[in-house]
Amino acid sequence: MVFKRRKPRTYYEAFTESFYPKGGWRRAVQYIVHRLRRLPDPAHKISRGIAAGVFACFTPFFGLHFVIAAGLAALLRGNIMAALLATFFGNPLTFPIIAAVAMELGNWMLGLPHIPLYRIAGAFSDAAVELWRNFMAIFTAAPTRWGSLADFFRTIFFPYLIGGILPGIVTSIAAYFLTEPVLHAYQKARVARLKKRFAKKRERVVSRRLDAEGKSGDGTAAE
Repeated sequence: MVFKRRKPRTYYEAFTESFYPKGGWRRAVQYIVHRLRRLPDPAHKISRGIAAGVFACFTPFFGLHFVIAAGLAALLRGNIMAALLATFFGNPLTFPIIAAVAMELGNWMLGLPHIPLYRIAGAFSDAAVELWRNFMAIFTAAPTRWGSLADFFRTIFFPYLIGGILPGIVTSIAAYFLTEPVLHAYQKARVARLKKRFAKKRERVVSRRLDAEGKSGDGTAAE
């Protein structure tokens, strides 16, 4: 396969690189920005995609952010690739902040008590394990247990979902209005550079043609 690694990453490498990319966060951000600037769509469509990707990061559907971002981008008629790239906004450095804000707001709106951040991360991990066990129980004789999952959805997932909507909307709107003029200016400058480069190439071609015609004319006159 074209995009397959020659040497597959170990689980340890995949885990550590999720917290600190191999080339560093600066290089990772530069790569995302470079890809966004190279997308062929108009600036407003790319910015809509970015807004969709950013909003997806405020939802508690971990593992489905790509799907949510792509769906929102399609709904908003934005660039889907930009939406997928923008999910980079959600990373190990920002997720604790997003989770804390979403949970605090959700618990306040629903009248629920405060939950420490470390318990939120642990609850998602335990829920993932429980879901996997219940899924595997379909193919074995093991019993399914939904009691702890029901408590998770009531005390963690639902408050996170409700509390993430408002900050997600605000942040995604801010992302749109911050990126759209920057992308528009970049695309305009890039078109100007390409036109200038094309004009120079055209001038060289015309000059060579005139030189060739001049030499041909001199040869004819000499005869």
